[in-house]
Amino acid sequence: MNYELSAPQHLVSLASSCLIVSVEVNVWTATKRDKTISNEVTTAKGAVADAGDFTKRLLANCAEHKALLNYRQTVYNWLQRCTFDWAGSHRIIPVYQLEKFNKEFAQHETAFNDLREKFIAAYPGLVSDAAFKQGSMFDRSEYPEVEEVMGKFRIKKFITQVPANDFRSGGIAEAMAEDLKQHYEAQTKDLIDGIMQDATERLVSMAERLRNACDEVQADDEGKVKRKRIYESTFDNVREMIELLKHFNLTNNPALEDARIKLDEALRDTTLETLRESAFARATVRDDLDDVLSKFKPLNIKE
Repeated sequence: MNYELSAPQHLVSLASSCLIVSVEVNVWTATKRDKTISNEVTTAKGAVADAGDFTKRLLANCAEHKALLNYRQTVYNWLQRCTFDWAGSHRIIPVYQLEKFNKEFAQHETAFNDLREKFIAAYPGLVSDAAFKQGSMFDRSEYPEVEEVMGKFRIKKFITQVPANDFRSGGIAEAMAEDLKQHYEAQTKDLIDGIMQDATERLVSMAERLRNACDEVQADDEGKVKRKRIYESTFDNVREMIELLKHFNLTNNPALEDARIKLDEALRDTTLETLRESAFARATVRDDLDDVLSKFKPLNIKE
């Protein structure tokens, strides 16, 4: 007898409002383990052969190569900020933010490829330079040809739908089918609870930064008033998270939605320029944010 394992409603909701995305940034680290030197060092130190390893940095102090390695982390940091945990390198993003995600990825792709072109242009000279810098350690065979090196630097994005189909298994026992269904539902609920907890914590953190930036002005030793600087990113991040949660309350939590609405109302008629120029506006927004943030503390989005 066949038993149908239906996807839980949590996942059906998720599938209609989200997408799974991942970004891979491949780089050549330009390192090489040198067994000969490793053996020389361990022998000189009276250690066994496997007691240590010596790794050569083929492009040590190469600014063009270092820029590519650093930009890989820049991309991954961006991905963490604009998406939510799903499974390993796979992240989840609200459907309505796909256009923004694609636009920002295109910008990162262009920047990465520009850095790659600069590195490739400099590569032949870097290899020649390494022959002088590495002395007897230099081995030309450890440096791939330009065409091969180009293939070692890639940036790709992957976008897939959240699966929401029925899951069927032929001939399994009824008890096993029920156990699998319960496990699947619990796992999915935990994923969604984690996503919503992350979204809420991000909103609270961003709202707290804006609230602190609107705090009382300070005076220096001469009595001159000094205003705290309100960064454009601080203001915009709060507005973006308010908009995100408008479309992304996956559990339809009323307390979270009420808090989001109050935050929206606190900033609805306020611009960044007004906050920067008006002490009254800063004080008003600060008090409103204090009131809203106090309601987040007991908020439990899992209920």
